[in-house]
Amino acid sequence: MQKDPDNLPANALLATPEAETDLSALPWNPHPSFRGVSLKHLVTGAQTGGALSAHLVRIEAGCELKSHVHAGSLELHEVARGTGECRIGEKDVRYAPGVCGLIPAGTPHCVRADAGEDLYILAKFAPSLL
Repeated sequence: MQKDPDNLPANALLATPEAETDLSALPWNPHPSFRGVSLKHLVTGAQTGGALSAHLVRIEAGCELKSHVHAGSLELHEVARGTGECRIGEKDVRYAPGVCGLIPAGTPHCVRADAGEDLYILAKFAPSLL
């Protein structure tokens, strides 16, 4: 198994009762609206009956996932690498590895990566985003 140059270790996999999926082999998908933002869709609603989805989000250094809302989904961020700022409603949160952000459904939020290093976030949605 080859190492993903974008933060996933060579042994990154999703294990289910049916199969194992090599997560490092999944493609990066450019965000349709925000420049410098890409996603790896690790778990989709098709796999969970719509209950949950999980996505590795890469925000390039100095770029921003601008303010947006997920009307019907709770979102949980886990910062894996890099640093930046997240605004959840009216609260500013410093993002660094180990920090989690909980965004209630319908809450405006945005995330900006600091200059100098890409920011990687594991974003989980319940119910699923995709």
